[in-house]
Parts: sequence; C-alpha cells; structure tokens
Amino acid sequence: MGKNKISAILEKELVIALGCTEPVAIALAAATAKSYVTGQIEEINVKASGNIIKNAKSVGIPGMTAKGLDFAAALGALSGDPNQQLKVLNGLTIEDERMAIKLIEEGKVTAGQADTTKRLYIEVIVRTDKQYSRAIISDNHTNITLIEVDGKAVYRGGCENIGIQTDEEELEALTINEIYEWVLQADLTELALVKRSIELNRMIGMEGLSGNYGLNVGKTIKENVKKGILSDDIATSAMSLAAAGSDARMAGSILPVMANTGSGNQGIAVTLPVVAAAEKLQVSEEKMIRAVALSHLITIHIKSKFGRLSALCGVTAAGMGASGAIVYLLEGGLQQIKAAIQNTIGNVTGMICDGAKAGCAMKVSTCSNVAVQSALLALNHQEIQSTDGFIHDDVEKSIESFCKLGNEGTRQTDELILKLMMEK
Repeated sequence: MGKNKISAILEKELVIALGCTEPVAIALAAATAKSYVTGQIEEINVKASGNIIKNAKSVGIPGMTAKGLDFAAALGALSGDPNQQLKVLNGLTIEDERMAIKLIEEGKVTAGQADTTKRLYIEVIVRTDKQYSRAIISDNHTNITLIEVDGKAVYRGGCENIGIQTDEEELEALTINEIYEWVLQADLTELALVKRSIELNRMIGMEGLSGNYGLNVGKTIKENVKKGILSDDIATSAMSLAAAGSDARMAGSILPVMANTGSGNQGIAVTLPVVAAAEKLQVSEEKMIRAVALSHLITIHIKSKFGRLSALCGVTAAGMGASGAIVYLLEGGLQQIKAAIQNTIGNVTGMICDGAKAGCAMKVSTCSNVAVQSALLALNHQEIQSTDGFIHDDVEKSIESFCKLGNEGTRQTDELILKLMMEK
C-alpha cells in the first residue's frame, strides 16, 4: 500500500471530537433537522438504535450536568451548530442547559428505540409552529443519509453500511505487516495528526489526574503509587494516564479529544497507554509519535472489520493496538508485535459493552494493563498458541475471528444488555 493511502486513512479516521460520540451524534442530527426549519420548537422526537441508546443514556455531556438522549437532542436543536460535526456542542453555556431542560420539562422532547437492524441509527424529528423536519444519521456518527422538510426529501446522501470513513478498497491492503513498514519509514510531516492526538489526549489525561471526574480511576491509581501500595512502573503509568483521560471524558469534560474510528474513548485508549510508556522509558519524541501511529493504525485495521458499535467493548481493540506499540517502544520487532496482539486478543475479547458511562474508565485501565502485559510476554517470546481458543497461527486470522465474534456472535447479548439497562 502506498504511503499516501495510509496517510489518507489516518486523516479520515482521526477526528477531533467534543463529548462522547453517541450523544454528540444525536445532537448533530437534531441540530441538522432544526437548521432546515424556522419558528419556535414545539416538539422533538428521537428514535435511535439500541447501541446508540446504550452509549448515550448515562454518559456525561461536556460542561453540562444533565444527561440522556432527550437532553442531547434538545441541546442540539436549541444551540448546536451542525457545521461543526462532532464539535456540534462546542461553546455551550449554563443558559443553553437551562433552556434544554425547560423544553424537556414541558414534555416537548421524547426519545425511544427505533425499529431497525442497524447498530448505529439516529432519527430526529423537529416540529415548530411553522413546519417540521426529519434528519437521519446511520452507520457512522456523522453520516447523514436523509433530511426531509414537511415530508419532502431535500437531501439524500451518505453511504449505507459503512463501518468507518475510509473506502473499503483502501482498507483491503491494510495489514499489520504493511502498517509496521509504513510507520518505520513515514516522514514525520505525515504524522502531524498523530502528534496532535498525543497533545489533545494527553491534555485530557492530565485533566483527569488533577480534577475530580467520574470514578477517579486514574487519579486513584496515581495516588496509590504515591502511597507505595502500587509500583511506579510502565503498567501503572499506562493505566493511570489512560483511565484518567476516560474519567474526564465520560464525566463531561469540556476538553476535546482525538477520536479513533468514531470513538473518543477509544482514541484515548489508543494513545495514552503508549504515551505513558514512552514517557516512562524516556524515548525520543519521534519514537513516541511513531509508536502512537502504530497503535492508531493497528486499531483502525481491526475496527474496519469489527465495526463501530458492538456488544463487545471497543476499547479491547484499542488495547490490541497499544500492545503492539509498546513492543515497538521496547525495541521489539514485527513478529513480537504480532505476538502481543495475539496475547491481547486472547485476554480481553470477552469484555462486554454495557454503555458509555463513568465505569468505562475501569475498562480502559484494564485494557491498558493487558497491553503492557501482552507486550512483555511477547518480548519474552511467549505467545498464545493456535491450540488455545479461537487463536490462529496467523494474527490476521485471529483478528477476523475476534471481529466475527463481535459482529455475529453477540447480537442476542447486545439485546439482553439493553433490556437489563432499560429495566432499571
């Protein structure tokens, strides 16, 4: 694969996002629908797929105290700028929150589950005293496929059934081998977006360590290192910084992050364990940037087969990317990178996704620890064998099996998780 194609993949899949992408996507659909009508809002109706509901129900929204699908839609319709895409909720104020809550209290906002087989589907209808509009987002958090005004389609677009932004043919040639070779020889100018991901995501990690967010998973780990209860090593550094970033993001920090394949939390889990390890090892900035690029691309490669939303936690894929990158930081070669990915697949594959919320930081911490552990085992020439579970001799086949499990083997689990969440 040519270097320009891989650069293009990074440009499409690394996107700055403000807030968890599921409620942000709802806000984007609502803001888009509202932008096509005039008059005072009388009703907002949201319908979303189960996976969207699962991830938007309890997660924090940047700078706000309220949560939920109805709140995200009200914010988007009242104050969102659809031209900002995943930064649609940038610059919100307390007054914006007050107005959104008032709209909900007046009974003007409803939300429910859409009758769809799609895992990522959002439909928002905005009715005013003059007209009504409908906007649909499907398959991708910014993929607007339909806009209607008074029942008449004014826009049809987007792409059906796309897993990620990159064209399928661009991904067909993407393998661990080619990713590794490209990362080693890429000019640093081609990795500017990767460097930016380090800067943005490290900033929210430090915010989580210094502030009071969610479960304070990262901060608690750091404090116990200071007490001497935990060791001050690569694993705890990776766990602490990455979990702190997730703590802050899931609790509604106003800081933006660099998302990976549509997920900000995944972007954090791809970058920060690697950044923490690089800083602990005191490697050069160039080596750290190349390591993080490797982590991003391995995860994009896996997610291109895995899909954006699943009953399995997407941070597990980020852990696979991070494990390979940590091997690279520790001077390991291609075969050891593959072994680390295999070890991570064999360890965290069964981790389920029960929605975006404060507890995600614990899963980020777990996968960061596994990334380090898997890397160290690989560097010691220890690799899960093909006689174990669904692991193959070929890492690419192991990735395919992992993705099949996420796509085909967990639909009933996904439905049950949502049912259990909604019954509370």
